[in-house]
Amino acid sequence: MMPGMRRRELLSLFPGLALAQKPGGGALKITGVEGIVIRTPNDGAAAETLIEMPPPGAMTGGVGLWNRLDHASPSRFKGRTQAVLVKVTASQGLTGWGECHAPAAPRVHQRVISDALAPLLVGLDARNVEPLWDRMYSSERLRGYSSGFFTEAIAGVDLALWDLLGKYTGQPVYQLLGGKYRDTIPTYIGLGGATVEKLRENAERALAEGFTTMKMGLSKGSGTRDVDRAAVAAEAIRGKGQLLVDSLGGYKLHEAMVVGRELDRMKAIGWWEDALMPEEVASYPKLADALDVAICVGETYSNRFQFRDLFAVKGAEIINPDICRAGGVSECRRIAVLADAHGVLWSPHVSTGTALYWSASVHMAVATPNCVIMEGGNLMAGPLGNALLRTPVEYTKGFARPPEGAGFGVEFDEGALKKVTAG
Repeated sequence: MMPGMRRRELLSLFPGLALAQKPGGGALKITGVEGIVIRTPNDGAAAETLIEMPPPGAMTGGVGLWNRLDHASPSRFKGRTQAVLVKVTASQGLTGWGECHAPAAPRVHQRVISDALAPLLVGLDARNVEPLWDRMYSSERLRGYSSGFFTEAIAGVDLALWDLLGKYTGQPVYQLLGGKYRDTIPTYIGLGGATVEKLRENAERALAEGFTTMKMGLSKGSGTRDVDRAAVAAEAIRGKGQLLVDSLGGYKLHEAMVVGRELDRMKAIGWWEDALMPEEVASYPKLADALDVAICVGETYSNRFQFRDLFAVKGAEIINPDICRAGGVSECRRIAVLADAHGVLWSPHVSTGTALYWSASVHMAVATPNCVIMEGGNLMAGPLGNALLRTPVEYTKGFARPPEGAGFGVEFDEGALKKVTAG
Protein backbone atom coordinates (compact mmCIF):
# COMPACT_ATOMS: atom_id res chain seq x y z
CA MET A 1 0.00 0.00 0.00
CA MET A 2 1.27 3.48 -0.87
CA PRO A 3 2.25 5.73 2.06
CA GLY A 4 -0.74 7.67 3.32
CA MET A 5 -3.27 5.73 1.19
CA ARG A 6 -6.26 4.31 2.99
CA ARG A 7 -7.44 0.76 2.29
CA ARG A 8 -10.73 2.03 0.81
CA GLU A 9 -8.81 4.26 -1.62
CA LEU A 10 -6.63 1.32 -2.67
CA LEU A 11 -9.64 -0.87 -3.31
CA SER A 12 -11.24 1.85 -5.42
CA LEU A 13 -8.23 1.69 -7.74
CA PHE A 14 -8.43 -2.11 -8.00
CA PRO A 15 -12.10 -3.20 -8.12
CA GLY A 16 -11.10 -6.80 -8.79
CA LEU A 17 -9.25 -6.84 -5.46
CA ALA A 18 -12.31 -5.41 -3.77
CA LEU A 19 -14.49 -8.18 -5.14
CA ALA A 20 -11.96 -10.79 -4.11
CA GLN A 21 -12.02 -9.41 -0.58
CA LYS A 22 -15.81 -9.09 -0.40
CA PRO A 23 -16.53 -12.78 0.29
CA GLY A 24 -14.04 -12.64 3.13
CA GLY A 25 -11.51 -15.16 1.83
CA GLY A 26 -11.23 -18.75 2.93
CA ALA A 27 -13.18 -21.75 1.73
CA LEU A 28 -15.98 -21.29 -0.79
CA LYS A 29 -18.38 -23.99 0.31
CA ILE A 30 -20.75 -25.35 -2.34
CA THR A 31 -24.33 -25.18 -1.05
CA GLY A 32 -26.28 -26.14 -4.18
CA VAL A 33 -25.97 -27.53 -7.71
CA GLU A 34 -29.00 -27.18 -9.98
CA GLY A 35 -29.72 -27.98 -13.63
CA ILE A 36 -32.26 -25.81 -15.46
CA VAL A 37 -33.75 -26.93 -18.78
CA ILE A 38 -34.29 -24.13 -21.29
CA ARG A 39 -36.01 -24.20 -24.67
CA THR A 40 -36.90 -21.84 -27.47
CA PRO A 41 -39.56 -21.53 -28.65
CA ASN A 42 -40.88 -22.45 -25.21
CA ASP A 43 -44.38 -23.50 -26.21
CA GLY A 44 -45.03 -26.07 -23.50
CA ALA A 45 -44.70 -29.08 -25.80
CA ALA A 46 -43.97 -32.31 -23.90
CA ALA A 47 -40.29 -33.17 -24.14
CA GLU A 48 -40.96 -36.74 -25.27
CA THR A 49 -42.90 -35.48 -28.30
CA LEU A 50 -40.01 -33.52 -29.78
CA ILE A 51 -37.60 -36.24 -30.88
CA GLU A 52 -37.77 -37.23 -34.54
CA MET A 53 -35.60 -39.20 -36.96
CA PRO A 54 -35.89 -40.68 -40.45
CA PRO A 55 -37.78 -44.01 -40.36
CA PRO A 56 -35.90 -47.29 -39.84
CA GLY A 57 -34.37 -48.44 -43.09
CA ALA A 58 -34.01 -44.90 -44.50
CA MET A 59 -31.44 -44.76 -47.32
CA THR A 60 -28.93 -42.10 -48.27
CA GLY A 61 -30.52 -41.59 -51.67
CA GLY A 62 -27.43 -41.78 -53.83
CA VAL A 63 -26.94 -43.58 -57.12
CA GLY A 64 -25.68 -47.16 -57.27
CA LEU A 65 -23.42 -48.05 -54.34
CA TRP A 66 -23.82 -44.52 -52.98
CA ASN A 67 -27.33 -45.56 -51.92
CA ARG A 68 -27.04 -47.36 -48.59
CA LEU A 69 -28.52 -47.28 -45.11
CA ASP A 70 -28.33 -43.80 -43.59
CA HIS A 71 -26.48 -43.95 -40.29
CA ALA A 72 -25.43 -40.30 -40.28
CA SER A 73 -28.73 -38.51 -39.61
CA PRO A 74 -29.04 -37.70 -35.89
CA SER A 75 -32.30 -37.07 -34.06
CA ARG A 76 -33.87 -33.65 -34.47
CA PHE A 77 -36.22 -31.62 -32.28
CA LYS A 78 -39.00 -30.15 -34.43
CA GLY A 79 -37.57 -26.64 -34.61
CA ARG A 80 -36.69 -26.26 -30.92
CA THR A 81 -33.36 -25.25 -29.44
CA GLN A 82 -32.66 -26.79 -26.03
CA ALA A 83 -29.91 -26.63 -23.42
CA VAL A 84 -29.32 -27.09 -19.70
CA LEU A 85 -27.99 -24.25 -17.58
CA VAL A 86 -26.18 -25.18 -14.37
CA LYS A 87 -26.38 -22.96 -11.31
CA VAL A 88 -23.85 -23.55 -8.52
CA THR A 89 -24.36 -21.57 -5.32
CA ALA A 90 -21.74 -21.08 -2.62
CA SER A 91 -21.64 -20.18 1.04
CA GLN A 92 -20.42 -16.60 0.56
CA GLY A 93 -23.35 -15.42 -1.53
CA LEU A 94 -21.78 -16.08 -4.92
CA THR A 95 -23.34 -17.93 -7.84
CA GLY A 96 -21.62 -19.52 -10.83
CA TRP A 97 -23.31 -20.40 -14.11
CA GLY A 98 -22.47 -23.15 -16.57
CA GLU A 99 -24.13 -24.88 -19.52
CA CYS A 100 -24.48 -28.38 -20.94
CA HIS A 101 -24.70 -28.95 -24.67
CA ALA A 102 -28.07 -30.71 -24.54
CA PRO A 103 -30.01 -30.41 -27.80
CA ALA A 104 -31.69 -33.78 -27.19
CA ALA A 105 -33.39 -35.03 -24.02
CA PRO A 106 -32.06 -32.25 -21.73
CA ARG A 107 -33.92 -33.68 -18.73
CA VAL A 108 -31.37 -36.51 -18.78
CA HIS A 109 -28.57 -34.02 -18.15
CA GLN A 110 -30.67 -32.37 -15.45
CA ARG A 111 -31.13 -35.70 -13.68
CA VAL A 112 -27.44 -36.65 -13.96
CA ILE A 113 -26.60 -33.34 -12.31
CA SER A 114 -29.12 -33.64 -9.48
CA ASP A 115 -28.74 -37.36 -8.73
CA ALA A 116 -25.14 -38.21 -9.64
CA LEU A 117 -23.00 -35.07 -9.50
CA ALA A 118 -24.51 -32.71 -6.94
CA PRO A 119 -24.15 -35.21 -4.05
CA LEU A 120 -20.42 -35.41 -4.82
CA LEU A 121 -19.95 -31.64 -4.60
CA VAL A 122 -22.22 -30.09 -1.97
CA GLY A 123 -20.21 -29.14 1.09
CA LEU A 124 -16.84 -29.07 -0.71
CA ASP A 125 -14.65 -26.09 -1.58
CA ALA A 126 -15.61 -24.69 -5.00
CA ARG A 127 -12.14 -23.24 -5.50
CA ASN A 128 -10.73 -26.72 -6.16
CA VAL A 129 -12.11 -26.72 -9.68
CA GLU A 130 -9.92 -29.36 -11.32
CA PRO A 131 -9.88 -31.77 -8.35
CA LEU A 132 -13.67 -31.56 -8.37
CA TRP A 133 -13.68 -32.31 -12.10
CA ASP A 134 -11.59 -35.41 -11.44
CA ARG A 135 -13.97 -36.45 -8.66
CA MET A 136 -16.97 -36.21 -10.99
CA TYR A 137 -15.31 -38.03 -13.89
CA SER A 138 -13.89 -40.77 -11.65
CA SER A 139 -17.28 -41.46 -10.10
CA GLU A 140 -18.41 -43.46 -13.16
CA ARG A 141 -15.32 -44.17 -15.27
CA LEU A 142 -15.02 -47.79 -14.10
CA ARG A 143 -18.65 -48.26 -15.10
CA GLY A 144 -17.83 -47.20 -18.66
CA TYR A 145 -19.16 -43.63 -18.62
CA SER A 146 -16.71 -41.35 -20.41
CA SER A 147 -18.74 -39.38 -22.94
CA GLY A 148 -22.25 -38.38 -23.97
CA PHE A 149 -24.76 -37.17 -21.39
CA PHE A 150 -22.24 -37.81 -18.60
CA THR A 151 -19.44 -35.53 -19.82
CA GLU A 152 -21.96 -32.97 -21.05
CA ALA A 153 -23.36 -32.80 -17.51
CA ILE A 154 -19.84 -32.53 -16.08
CA ALA A 155 -19.13 -29.74 -18.56
CA GLY A 156 -22.00 -27.66 -17.26
CA VAL A 157 -20.91 -28.04 -13.64
CA ASP A 158 -17.26 -27.36 -14.51
CA LEU A 159 -18.13 -24.12 -16.31
CA ALA A 160 -20.18 -23.00 -13.33
CA LEU A 161 -17.22 -23.64 -11.03
CA TRP A 162 -14.87 -21.60 -13.25
CA ASP A 163 -17.44 -18.79 -13.35
CA LEU A 164 -17.73 -18.96 -9.57
CA LEU A 165 -13.94 -18.87 -9.13
CA GLY A 166 -13.73 -15.85 -11.42
CA LYS A 167 -16.34 -14.01 -9.38
CA TYR A 168 -14.61 -14.97 -6.13
CA THR A 169 -11.28 -13.57 -7.33
CA GLY A 170 -12.70 -10.70 -9.38
CA GLN A 171 -10.96 -11.99 -12.51
CA PRO A 172 -12.18 -12.98 -15.99
CA VAL A 173 -11.73 -16.67 -16.70
CA TYR A 174 -9.17 -16.04 -19.44
CA GLN A 175 -6.96 -14.44 -16.77
CA LEU A 176 -7.37 -17.44 -14.49
CA LEU A 177 -6.18 -19.57 -17.42
CA GLY A 178 -2.96 -17.57 -17.66
CA GLY A 179 -3.96 -14.61 -19.79
CA LYS A 180 -4.80 -13.75 -23.39
CA TYR A 181 -2.69 -14.62 -26.42
CA ARG A 182 -4.90 -12.28 -28.45
CA ASP A 183 -7.68 -9.80 -27.76
CA THR A 184 -10.15 -11.25 -30.26
CA ILE A 185 -10.80 -14.48 -32.12
CA PRO A 186 -12.30 -14.74 -35.63
CA THR A 187 -15.76 -16.29 -35.92
CA TYR A 188 -17.60 -18.02 -38.73
CA ILE A 189 -21.26 -18.50 -39.65
CA GLY A 190 -23.33 -21.09 -41.46
CA LEU A 191 -23.95 -20.67 -45.18
CA GLY A 192 -26.98 -21.96 -47.05
CA GLY A 193 -29.24 -21.25 -49.98
CA ALA A 194 -32.07 -23.07 -51.73
CA THR A 195 -30.50 -22.41 -55.14
CA VAL A 196 -26.94 -21.90 -56.29
CA GLU A 197 -27.80 -18.28 -57.06
CA LYS A 198 -29.05 -17.75 -53.50
CA LEU A 199 -26.01 -19.58 -52.13
CA ARG A 200 -23.67 -17.25 -54.03
CA GLU A 201 -25.67 -14.21 -52.90
CA ASN A 202 -25.50 -15.29 -49.24
CA ALA A 203 -21.75 -15.89 -49.47
CA GLU A 204 -21.18 -12.43 -50.90
CA ARG A 205 -23.40 -10.86 -48.23
CA ALA A 206 -21.48 -12.62 -45.45
CA LEU A 207 -18.21 -11.29 -46.86
CA ALA A 208 -19.63 -7.77 -46.96
CA GLU A 209 -20.74 -8.07 -43.34
CA GLY A 210 -17.24 -8.98 -42.19
CA PHE A 211 -17.24 -12.79 -42.14
CA THR A 212 -14.26 -14.06 -44.10
CA THR A 213 -15.01 -17.66 -43.15
CA MET A 214 -18.30 -19.53 -43.45
CA LYS A 215 -19.41 -23.16 -43.24
CA MET A 216 -21.86 -25.20 -45.29
CA GLY A 217 -23.09 -28.78 -45.28
CA LEU A 218 -21.74 -31.26 -47.81
CA SER A 219 -24.10 -34.12 -48.70
CA LYS A 220 -24.20 -36.99 -46.26
CA GLY A 221 -23.19 -40.15 -48.05
CA SER A 222 -25.43 -39.55 -51.08
CA GLY A 223 -22.77 -39.16 -53.74
CA THR A 224 -21.34 -35.93 -55.09
CA ARG A 225 -24.55 -33.94 -55.59
CA ASP A 226 -23.54 -31.16 -53.17
CA VAL A 227 -19.97 -30.83 -54.45
CA ASP A 228 -21.14 -28.48 -57.20
CA ARG A 229 -22.85 -26.28 -54.59
CA ALA A 230 -19.65 -26.14 -52.55
CA ALA A 231 -17.77 -25.17 -55.72
CA VAL A 232 -20.13 -22.23 -56.27
CA ALA A 233 -19.62 -20.96 -52.73
CA ALA A 234 -15.85 -21.49 -52.93
CA GLU A 235 -15.68 -19.52 -56.16
CA ALA A 236 -17.64 -16.65 -54.60
CA ILE A 237 -15.19 -16.23 -51.72
CA ARG A 238 -11.89 -17.41 -53.24
CA GLY A 239 -9.18 -14.85 -52.54
CA LYS A 240 -11.39 -13.08 -49.98
CA GLY A 241 -11.99 -15.83 -47.44
CA GLN A 242 -12.37 -19.56 -46.92
CA LEU A 243 -15.18 -22.07 -47.00
CA LEU A 244 -15.49 -24.80 -44.39
CA VAL A 245 -17.53 -27.89 -45.24
CA ASP A 246 -19.21 -30.28 -42.78
CA SER A 247 -20.47 -33.76 -43.66
CA LEU A 248 -21.64 -34.95 -40.21
CA GLY A 249 -19.97 -38.33 -40.63
CA GLY A 250 -21.74 -39.05 -43.89
CA TYR A 251 -19.04 -40.78 -45.97
CA LYS A 252 -17.18 -44.05 -46.10
CA LEU A 253 -13.43 -43.78 -46.68
CA HIS A 254 -13.53 -44.69 -50.39
CA GLU A 255 -16.35 -42.19 -50.96
CA ALA A 256 -14.52 -39.47 -49.04
CA MET A 257 -11.45 -39.96 -51.21
CA VAL A 258 -13.52 -39.17 -54.32
CA VAL A 259 -15.20 -36.12 -52.79
CA GLY A 260 -12.02 -34.89 -51.11
CA ARG A 261 -10.16 -34.69 -54.42
CA GLU A 262 -12.93 -32.44 -55.72
CA LEU A 263 -12.53 -30.21 -52.64
CA ASP A 264 -8.77 -30.01 -53.22
CA ARG A 265 -9.39 -28.58 -56.68
CA MET A 266 -11.48 -25.70 -55.29
CA LYS A 267 -8.47 -24.00 -53.63
CA ALA A 268 -10.65 -22.18 -51.10
CA ILE A 269 -11.60 -24.89 -48.57
CA GLY A 270 -10.39 -24.22 -45.05
CA TRP A 271 -11.30 -27.61 -43.63
CA TRP A 272 -13.46 -30.67 -44.18
CA GLU A 273 -15.29 -31.48 -40.94
CA ASP A 274 -16.47 -34.93 -39.84
CA ALA A 275 -16.12 -36.54 -43.24
CA LEU A 276 -16.28 -40.00 -41.62
CA MET A 277 -18.18 -41.48 -38.69
CA PRO A 278 -16.56 -40.71 -35.32
CA GLU A 279 -15.75 -44.38 -34.68
CA GLU A 280 -13.55 -44.58 -37.78
CA VAL A 281 -10.37 -43.37 -36.09
CA ALA A 282 -8.24 -45.80 -38.12
CA SER A 283 -9.51 -44.35 -41.42
CA TYR A 284 -8.99 -40.69 -40.62
CA PRO A 285 -5.17 -40.74 -41.00
CA LYS A 286 -5.53 -42.32 -44.45
CA LEU A 287 -7.88 -39.53 -45.50
CA ALA A 288 -5.73 -36.80 -43.98
CA ASP A 289 -2.62 -38.15 -45.69
CA ALA A 290 -4.29 -38.43 -49.11
CA LEU A 291 -5.84 -34.96 -49.34
CA ASP A 292 -4.57 -31.39 -49.34
CA VAL A 293 -7.65 -30.02 -47.58
CA ALA A 294 -7.29 -29.94 -43.80
CA ILE A 295 -9.28 -32.62 -41.97
CA CYS A 296 -11.25 -31.41 -38.93
CA VAL A 297 -12.52 -33.84 -36.28
CA GLY A 298 -13.72 -33.46 -32.72
CA GLU A 299 -17.26 -32.19 -32.30
CA THR A 300 -18.38 -35.71 -31.42
CA TYR A 301 -15.55 -36.48 -28.99
CA SER A 302 -15.88 -35.89 -25.27
CA ASN A 303 -12.55 -36.36 -23.50
CA ARG A 304 -8.78 -36.06 -23.89
CA PHE A 305 -8.32 -39.81 -24.21
CA GLN A 306 -10.34 -39.92 -27.43
CA PHE A 307 -8.29 -37.02 -28.80
CA ARG A 308 -5.07 -38.69 -27.68
CA ASP A 309 -5.92 -41.69 -29.85
CA LEU A 310 -6.75 -39.43 -32.79
CA PHE A 311 -3.45 -37.54 -32.46
CA ALA A 312 -1.47 -40.77 -32.11
CA VAL A 313 -2.47 -41.81 -35.64
CA LYS A 314 -2.26 -38.26 -37.08
CA GLY A 315 -5.95 -38.32 -37.94
CA ALA A 316 -6.64 -34.57 -38.05
CA GLU A 317 -4.94 -31.24 -38.68
CA ILE A 318 -7.65 -29.29 -36.84
CA ILE A 319 -9.99 -30.30 -34.00
CA ASN A 320 -13.24 -28.67 -32.84
CA PRO A 321 -14.16 -29.90 -29.35
CA ASP A 322 -17.26 -28.44 -27.73
CA ILE A 323 -16.64 -26.81 -24.35
CA CYS A 324 -20.21 -27.67 -23.23
CA ARG A 325 -19.83 -31.31 -24.28
CA ALA A 326 -16.18 -32.26 -23.72
CA GLY A 327 -15.97 -31.72 -19.98
CA GLY A 328 -15.95 -27.93 -19.77
CA VAL A 329 -12.96 -25.60 -19.45
CA SER A 330 -10.93 -28.06 -17.38
CA GLU A 331 -10.98 -30.86 -19.96
CA CYS A 332 -10.98 -28.69 -23.08
CA ARG A 333 -7.87 -26.90 -21.86
CA ARG A 334 -6.12 -30.28 -21.55
CA ILE A 335 -7.31 -31.19 -25.05
CA ALA A 336 -6.02 -27.89 -26.46
CA VAL A 337 -2.62 -28.36 -24.81
CA LEU A 338 -2.42 -31.94 -26.10
CA ALA A 339 -3.31 -30.73 -29.59
CA ASP A 340 -0.63 -28.05 -29.43
CA ALA A 341 1.97 -30.65 -28.48
CA HIS A 342 1.04 -32.58 -31.64
CA GLY A 343 1.08 -29.51 -33.90
CA VAL A 344 -2.73 -29.55 -34.25
CA LEU A 345 -4.88 -26.39 -34.38
CA TRP A 346 -8.22 -26.12 -32.64
CA SER A 347 -11.53 -24.29 -32.98
CA PRO A 348 -14.37 -24.25 -30.41
CA HIS A 349 -17.55 -25.93 -31.64
CA VAL A 350 -20.41 -23.55 -30.76
CA SER A 351 -23.66 -24.65 -32.34
CA THR A 352 -26.87 -24.30 -30.31
CA GLY A 353 -26.75 -22.71 -26.88
CA THR A 354 -26.83 -19.50 -24.89
CA ALA A 355 -24.67 -16.42 -24.41
CA LEU A 356 -22.84 -18.26 -21.64
CA TYR A 357 -21.82 -21.05 -24.05
CA TRP A 358 -20.49 -18.41 -26.45
CA SER A 359 -18.68 -16.42 -23.76
CA ALA A 360 -17.01 -19.46 -22.17
CA SER A 361 -15.78 -20.55 -25.61
CA VAL A 362 -14.30 -17.10 -26.30
CA HIS A 363 -12.44 -17.10 -22.98
CA MET A 364 -10.93 -20.49 -23.84
CA ALA A 365 -10.16 -19.44 -27.40
CA VAL A 366 -8.11 -16.34 -26.54
CA ALA A 367 -6.27 -18.13 -23.72
CA THR A 368 -4.83 -20.88 -25.94
CA PRO A 369 -2.07 -20.37 -28.52
CA ASN A 370 -3.31 -22.84 -31.15
CA CYS A 371 -6.92 -21.61 -31.49
CA VAL A 372 -7.58 -20.17 -34.95
CA ILE A 373 -11.33 -19.47 -35.23
CA MET A 374 -14.63 -20.06 -33.44
CA GLU A 375 -18.13 -21.09 -34.47
CA GLY A 376 -21.21 -19.12 -33.40
CA GLY A 377 -20.72 -15.87 -35.28
CA ASN A 378 -24.40 -14.95 -35.01
CA LEU A 379 -25.34 -16.69 -31.76
CA MET A 380 -25.40 -13.49 -29.69
CA ALA A 381 -28.03 -11.98 -31.99
CA GLY A 382 -30.39 -14.93 -31.45
CA PRO A 383 -33.08 -15.54 -28.80
CA LEU A 384 -30.61 -17.19 -26.39
CA GLY A 385 -27.84 -14.64 -26.85
CA ASN A 386 -27.87 -11.03 -25.62
CA ALA A 387 -31.64 -11.29 -25.25
CA LEU A 388 -31.06 -13.31 -22.05
CA LEU A 389 -28.55 -10.93 -20.45
CA ARG A 390 -28.89 -7.98 -18.10
CA THR A 391 -26.19 -6.16 -20.02
CA PRO A 392 -25.61 -7.08 -23.67
CA VAL A 393 -22.15 -8.36 -24.59
CA GLU A 394 -20.30 -6.48 -27.31
CA TYR A 395 -19.59 -8.51 -30.41
CA THR A 396 -18.63 -7.72 -33.98
CA LYS A 397 -19.58 -9.71 -37.06
CA GLY A 398 -16.57 -11.83 -37.88
CA PHE A 399 -14.86 -11.44 -34.50
CA ALA A 400 -15.47 -12.24 -30.81
CA ARG A 401 -13.99 -10.53 -27.77
CA PRO A 402 -14.21 -12.06 -24.28
CA PRO A 403 -16.37 -10.08 -21.85
CA GLU A 404 -14.18 -8.37 -19.27
CA GLY A 405 -16.33 -8.95 -16.20
CA ALA A 406 -15.53 -11.44 -13.46
CA GLY A 407 -15.95 -15.08 -14.41
CA PHE A 408 -17.34 -15.42 -17.92
CA GLY A 409 -18.61 -11.85 -17.76
CA VAL A 410 -22.30 -12.57 -18.43
CA GLU A 411 -25.23 -12.11 -16.07
CA PHE A 412 -28.63 -13.55 -16.92
CA ASP A 413 -31.74 -11.41 -16.70
CA GLU A 414 -34.07 -13.39 -14.45
CA GLY A 415 -37.21 -12.34 -16.29
CA ALA A 416 -35.80 -13.24 -19.70
CA LEU A 417 -34.48 -16.54 -18.37
CA LYS A 418 -37.85 -17.46 -16.90
CA LYS A 419 -39.47 -17.09 -20.33
CA VAL A 420 -37.26 -19.82 -21.83
CA THR A 421 -37.20 -22.13 -18.80
CA ALA A 422 -39.03 -25.33 -19.73
CA GLY A 423 -41.76 -26.68 -17.50
